[in-house]
Amino acid sequence: MHPAFAVGLVFAGCCSNVIFLELLARKHPGCGNIVTFAQFLFIAVEGFLFEADLGRKRPAIPIRYYAVMVTMFFTVSVVNNYALNLNIAMPLHMIFRSGSLIASMILGIIILKKRYSVFKYTSIALVSVGIFICTFMSAKQVTSQPSMSENDGFQAFAWWLLGIGALTFALLMSARMGIFQETLYKQFGKHSKEALFYNHALPLPGFLFLASDIYEHAVLFSKSELYQVPVIGVTVPIMWFYLLMNVITQYVCIRGVFILTTECTSLTVTLVVTLRKFVSLIFSILYFQNPFTLWHWLGTLFVFTGTLMYTEVWNHLGATKSPPPKEDKEN
Repeated sequence: MHPAFAVGLVFAGCCSNVIFLELLARKHPGCGNIVTFAQFLFIAVEGFLFEADLGRKRPAIPIRYYAVMVTMFFTVSVVNNYALNLNIAMPLHMIFRSGSLIASMILGIIILKKRYSVFKYTSIALVSVGIFICTFMSAKQVTSQPSMSENDGFQAFAWWLLGIGALTFALLMSARMGIFQETLYKQFGKHSKEALFYNHALPLPGFLFLASDIYEHAVLFSKSELYQVPVIGVTVPIMWFYLLMNVITQYVCIRGVFILTTECTSLTVTLVVTLRKFVSLIFSILYFQNPFTLWHWLGTLFVFTGTLMYTEVWNHLGATKSPPPKEDKEN
């Protein structure tokens, strides 16, 4: 499959996914659990049919290793979606999650005893400053809303701090999962589709602990205004339509990234995903008119510049543009 098609899937799927997720979160801020459950269920069913061959195909990586990875993956997914309930705006949510390089570097130094160049430390410092600027300015917005009393403002700020704590925890846990996954792939080989299936299928029983919240939001979704789906003309509650589109676009996004990892270098994948995050951020700001000051833009610039510096993308582009040396022809 052509890489350009995969890039199109990533941008179309992921950017649309952000829009439908924000539509869900704006109407029902506490709907993170039902969204996570629907995404996991859809990918698990698809993987069971096409990857696990209805359970007949034995996994290349032992289940006990997947159990560890799944615990981390489930926790990260639930915490990330739940953070939207805690006064965390979607743009800040996206910017904060773009700081995965910081967490990966910190844990790489602690666990894998890795050492990095001064250039990479500088790029990470740039990302850190960018996230700090955006976080600090978002904190000021939370506490300075004119419609809030002093007590309400403090309470909102306390919930916001809890949200920042949740995002930080998810960031570190995600980086730890990445290191664990890296060691597994070195030992057993790379099995991305299999990992995708088991990471989504094995955590499904864990949603039993969240069953009451999921059921409560399912009832709220069913009571939402009716919407006639274009083309097919079926009328459904609009929140269920948003959820279905969120699940489908999430799958398209994941499939696009998977195709990219098999067709392109890791540098290209990182570049595409980084640019996709930036485009998603612009979508969220413009489409939903989320508050975004000049300081936020400066912080965003720092984050994405630092990310591109870390991947040394300019060196790579320079190498591809420079023509190969001409060989002297013998007469």
